Amino acid sequence: MINGIVIGRQPQVKVLVRISGYPDLEIGCVINTGFEGALTLPVAAIAKLQLPYVATINSNLANDENLPTPVHRATVVWDGVELEVPVLAMGRRPQVGTLLLNNCNLNIDFSDGSILSIEAL
Repeated sequence: MINGIVIGRQPQVKVLVRISGYPDLEIGCVINTGFEGALTLPVAAIAKLQLPYVATINSNLANDENLPTPVHRATVVWDGVELEVPVLAMGRRPQVGTLLLNNCNLNIDFSDGSILSIEAL
């Protein structure tokens, strides 16, 4: 099970990023159920982590704008399991999407300071 917290009406969890030859890095991420991918990170964070580039895709944003978006690859530890996931280089704050939430139960009480849980089905 993964636990997180609600801060300012934003459900947040920490994602462990594993980079060969370096200590694991814990990144605080907002859960975005409107994002169908795995993870987004700001461009500067991806550059600093030197995540390998995979491709550029068109991302369709909430305002129906299509935006060319670089996709990189990262190894994350999610609920104790090491996974290779696509990481979109976009936005100001890291986000977890529904690809990582697939086959999970997400339980959130939207009250500041509330604990949220993500549990495998």
